[in-house]
Parts: sequence; C-alpha cells; structure tokens
Amino acid sequence: MSLINEYRATEEAIKELQERLKNLSQDDKLQKELEFEGKLRTLMGEYQKSLRDIIALLDPEAKVGKVSRSAAKPTAKRARKVKQYKNPNTGEVIETKGGNHKTLKEWKAKWGADTVEGWATLLG
Repeated sequence: MSLINEYRATEEAIKELQERLKNLSQDDKLQKELEFEGKLRTLMGEYQKSLRDIIALLDPEAKVGKVSRSAAKPTAKRARKVKQYKNPNTGEVIETKGGNHKTLKEWKAKWGADTVEGWATLLG
C-alpha cells in the first residue's frame, strides 16, 4: 500500500471512530453507567475499599485473581511414577520415570520389551 493510501485509510478510520465516540457520548445508558462508576469509586475511596473487597462482599464464593485462572486450567500431563528395573541376568538396577533411558533401551533391544517390563517395580 502506498503511503498516501495508508494516510487516507487512517484518516477515514479516525473519522469513523470520532463519529462512533460522538454517538456513544450521547447515549443515556452510557451516561448512567459513568455516573454509577464515579459514585462507586468515590464511595470506595471514602471507605478505603478496593474492587476485590467489593467483590468479596457481594459474592463471597467468587474466586478472585490468579487463583481462579490457574485453577480453571486443566492439567495436560500427569506426573510419571518412578519405576525400578532389576535385571535378573546381571543384577543391575536402574530407576527411571520414562522409557528414554539408555540402559533400559539396551535391555529392551537385547531381551525384548515385554521381558524387560516384567522386571519393573513401581516405586510411586
């Protein structure tokens, strides 16, 4: 886009936004909301209360702040449990949470995955 086209598009967008702002400022509902907000903030200042205090007063069971955001997120992965593998042929013991262990891979290649999984003990 050329610079002059960008200028004209921006100018047009500003005109549209100014018109929208003018219409909103004449709206009775907006005026009432602004008046309510002003009075509420004045009252909060008079009693030295924050928005959190007001929410806790009106809805004590509402979860405010970071707690509600983190609690709402489901856990994608669950923690893996530690497994202990004891090789009956060599007596060697390894502990791992996953299957990406070098020695464990060697054992599975040599004796087979099903056999090696039979050597596992869940540690928790």
